[in-house]
Amino acid sequence: MTPAFDATKGRPDTIGAVSDGEGTNFALFSENATRVELCLYDDDGKAETARLDLPDMQGGIWFGYLPGVGPGQVYGYRVHGPWAPEEGHRFNPAKLLLDPYARELRGELTWDPAVFGHSGDDLTRDDRDSAPFVPKAVVVDPEFDWNADEALRHRWEETLIWEAHPKGATMRHPGVPEEDRGSLCGLASDAMIAHLQRVGVTAVELLPMHGFLHDQFLLDKGLKNYWGYNTLSFFAPQRAYLKTGRANEVKEVVQKLHKAGIEVILDVVYNHTAEGSELGPTLSFRGIDNASYYLLADNKRHCFDTTGCGNTLNVAHPMVLRMVIDSLRYWVQVMHVDGFRFDLASTLGREAEGFEREGSFFAAIRQDPVLSQVKLIAEPWDIGEGGYQVGGFPFPFREWNDKARDDMRAFWRRDPGLKGDLAQRLLGSPTQFDHSQRPATSSINFLAAHDGFTLRDVVSYDSKHNDANGEDNRDGHDHNISHNLGAEGATDDPGIQEARHRRSKAMLATLLLSQGVPMLLAGDEFGQTQGGNNNTYAQDSEISWLHWDAADDRLVAAVAALVAFRREVGLADSRFARGPGEGDGPEITWHGPDGPLAEDGWGQEGSFGVRYHRAESDLLIVLNPGDEAEFHLPEGTWRRRIDSSRDPVACDMIESGGVSLGWQSVSVWQEAAG
Repeated sequence: MTPAFDATKGRPDTIGAVSDGEGTNFALFSENATRVELCLYDDDGKAETARLDLPDMQGGIWFGYLPGVGPGQVYGYRVHGPWAPEEGHRFNPAKLLLDPYARELRGELTWDPAVFGHSGDDLTRDDRDSAPFVPKAVVVDPEFDWNADEALRHRWEETLIWEAHPKGATMRHPGVPEEDRGSLCGLASDAMIAHLQRVGVTAVELLPMHGFLHDQFLLDKGLKNYWGYNTLSFFAPQRAYLKTGRANEVKEVVQKLHKAGIEVILDVVYNHTAEGSELGPTLSFRGIDNASYYLLADNKRHCFDTTGCGNTLNVAHPMVLRMVIDSLRYWVQVMHVDGFRFDLASTLGREAEGFEREGSFFAAIRQDPVLSQVKLIAEPWDIGEGGYQVGGFPFPFREWNDKARDDMRAFWRRDPGLKGDLAQRLLGSPTQFDHSQRPATSSINFLAAHDGFTLRDVVSYDSKHNDANGEDNRDGHDHNISHNLGAEGATDDPGIQEARHRRSKAMLATLLLSQGVPMLLAGDEFGQTQGGNNNTYAQDSEISWLHWDAADDRLVAAVAALVAFRREVGLADSRFARGPGEGDGPEITWHGPDGPLAEDGWGQEGSFGVRYHRAESDLLIVLNPGDEAEFHLPEGTWRRRIDSSRDPVACDMIESGGVSLGWQSVSVWQEAAG
């Protein structure tokens, strides 16, 4: 029996497919459509069981309420309207379209010619049915027992972020149950939680887990879109990361991580979609309303691309902006995640005159009573003109700071003339962030991230080795600021191995003793290598999966000790540090090997330190990028608490006057009681 809409219950105010226990309200935005068909499918998503016109439309929202249709129903849309590419319209009812508000997905994309809305050039419409080849949406059951789960809301001063891939983090972990490896469930396993707690991680930042696609050119080479920056669905989790395919698995993982004191931050890609340029497939937004969902060039036949991915989502359109905000709220309110890292966030701030830090997207989030309270992190660049915006985002956003990454790498590589730059990074990069009443926790400091070398590869390779990507090592950048310390890649030479270990500890100590918010690339705490591949976006393989079996426990212990010390002494501060009499932040002075650092000392090579003058006990952090050296402590008695040249790095030695510094090391002294 064909279901029929109940004209008395349809609602345009809630977009998507929302079940109330008795039926489901379907609503889809398309201001340029002339007709919208709802297509229902069997449980496998293969056989169409009904096709009905959405009966009502208000304000461009097409809607209808179907009694008797509930959770588990598979569905898609066919949208009618003009085929007029020169005007930006690419309606094609032969293409089954995914609901932009889909909460769960069924089926995978097959790269058949029928998934393209055009044939030949992009001006000619293709009328082959795409339904057998595209993923479909599923109505979800909103019920879940959260058992009093509450947001953790760790202060930024207490936060340590661990950036991880949802699959790669657990694929090779021997302590994760075999059936959970490679899934989100594996991240919440007892073994993973024990490791995160040992290190001191307070937040796991997951690479994209919104539903995404694998590019055809990668599949043709036997590769996959491993990182996932190719989003098709902003509400539904990637099905491959779920053991059962149920969206509620995400809730179960979040709930367990919360109980362990660990927040969940999602890397989200709202700057573009997986449909690519006008030559790409018609899977959702393009067929629903191309001219509304995407930024178009002056010649509306073409997409306007500031992301390098073929298209740019039109967040300046109020209904597209609403979709993004609805998606963010959904992940916070329904899935209980704790924050977001926005990929290529400069694109989200682009308005008619370019990047606008007071633009509509940022304003919408900053005034939102839900989103303004979660962790918000910007990747502060895109590839468009004026796209590099480090330090340019408004509060409460924090920002990835690639300047900190580059300066820390170069300083420990012994590049000359970097004392002043490194001093900036130790203080949370005030040149970039100490303005507009922003706090000293605005900078997300990191040594490595998913894009580029791992920390171990920074000290093991002089150049990239991306041959496995099938592009003759042409892909990936050459700005690695790395040094192999005597051999390219793996070596049995004990001297080189020790040098790499020593430099890694010094770099990690710098990261974890700096103001700002530290972020670790998953595996950097134990020496993860990718064999010199600095662009593993397509490597769903042993190259990218964490090598737990080769973990260096000495490094793990060093990181754990540094994190514990950072918290014990309350090193992180929301206020920027100042020189004597310069403000109300922590007071600091700079020191060289023989006393206070003179102005001409900044240009000299060798060790230097920063002293935090505190009411309880002063701290002195000294960095020595060179060979073994002597350093004269300020007057008084001091207790050496950290020495990265040792294993373990935590120590307790009373010292005064002249002391020795190990080569390539960081040491910390705490003023001893008088």
